[in-house]
Amino acid sequence: MKYKVIISNSAEKELSKLPKEVILKIKQKVIQLADNPFISGYKQLKGSQDKFYRIRVGNYRIIYSVQNNELIITIIKIGHRREIYD
Repeated sequence: MKYKVIISNSAEKELSKLPKEVILKIKQKVIQLADNPFISGYKQLKGSQDKFYRIRVGNYRIIYSVQNNELIITIIKIGHRREIYD
């Protein structure tokens, strides 16, 4: 089953500021997420009541949440690893 991927407005804005080659890699990873939200290398983030996950794309991170009952993945943040967790 494929999940529907929703990118938040803030994540889309962050994505548009990145270099083109990074954008392509991130888009490929998002396509993989649609098939399986728990792909190799994912980690659940600690410290929040909501369940957020992250995957790595080089030095960049994608923070997302999963609604299994509705088959929806919401991408919340995209950014460089130094800045993403602030």
